[in-house]
Amino acid sequence: MRVAVFADTFMPQINGVTNTLIRLIQYYKENKIEYIIFAPKYEDEKSEQHIERFYSLKFVLYPECRVTLPNLFRVSAALSNFQPDLIHIMTEFSMGLTGLLYGKKHGIPTISNYTTNFSQYTNYYKVDFLEQGIWDYMKWFHTQNKITLCPSHESQILLNQHGIHNTGIFSRGIDFENFHPKYRNDELRKNLELDNKMIFLYVGRVSIEKDLDILSVSYKAIHEKYGDKVALIITGNGPYLEKCKEIFPKNTTFTGFKKGEELAEIYASCDAFVCPSSTETFGNVILEAMASGLPVIGADAGGVGEIIYHRHNGLKFKKRDSKELTVSMKEIIENTALRNNIKINGRKFALNRSWEKIFDGLINIYNEILKESKDITISA
Repeated sequence: MRVAVFADTFMPQINGVTNTLIRLIQYYKENKIEYIIFAPKYEDEKSEQHIERFYSLKFVLYPECRVTLPNLFRVSAALSNFQPDLIHIMTEFSMGLTGLLYGKKHGIPTISNYTTNFSQYTNYYKVDFLEQGIWDYMKWFHTQNKITLCPSHESQILLNQHGIHNTGIFSRGIDFENFHPKYRNDELRKNLELDNKMIFLYVGRVSIEKDLDILSVSYKAIHEKYGDKVALIITGNGPYLEKCKEIFPKNTTFTGFKKGEELAEIYASCDAFVCPSSTETFGNVILEAMASGLPVIGADAGGVGEIIYHRHNGLKFKKRDSKELTVSMKEIIENTALRNNIKINGRKFALNRSWEKIFDGLINIYNEILKESKDITISA
């Protein structure tokens, strides 16, 4: 099998799409699946085997994302030489569009991913007038693929409501060894002057659509009640960072962006995880926290609402409801038995979400699409 992958974001940028693609490449290699990646060029990448990079610019409204300007002659030459059986489109923008149009022109089956609820962001960025236009484009884009893969059933339902019915599920997995309680580091807690405290943790992009304003209200209430017995760490970067430093209590610790073992240590060295975001299509950080042995609290929305089974492997609160979030945080602090049960059940849940199992399912989808396309060709 030969697969061409198109993505509008890739290393060194770290996000859900990139993390999935990195692990997918590893799976391709281990299973002798030939692949080629078409992705943005950032600044200092070295030449990489199987990866074609193209000039890109920072997106003004979202600096961490890129607007790629693909050289169509280079793309065509590379694909003509590679001869893919299938094209997998990870994102819907310029690189993804290039892959879609090439597949249509040359009769190569394409499948697409739906990973981000951009339409929901319009409210946060006060550009609601763009919402219908975004959905019109999404419908046009995704209905031209053999299948559109969603990370959660709620995302699938959302697409169906907007006229995109050719959908399936491609969930997400976790690297058990990379996120593990063994990485707990008491020295790290001391260095941050947070030992002997109940530490809540947020990991992710620091941006307005992550509902961090709700977390700030809840943590203020928690800090007022428990004082120096509690602490909050926010790990990540983004355009909302300076605002967060203003609205969160002064004892909030901002670590900046972390990855690898540093990130694993932060997870395992905290005591509870909070995901206030109501816009997640999946919520990889929830699995990372569970695998690290943390009790999790998440908004009952999007993919997060499907991962958490309330009072079994986590606590859920009504989206953008700071009062409910505050109650959940209090319960994690005061109810030791519940906290421990959630930790145990959460890690068990995460251990059942191996990337290998997830990608085995993806390859089954590949094979079904290829068989269907072959049957159609033979019939024609």
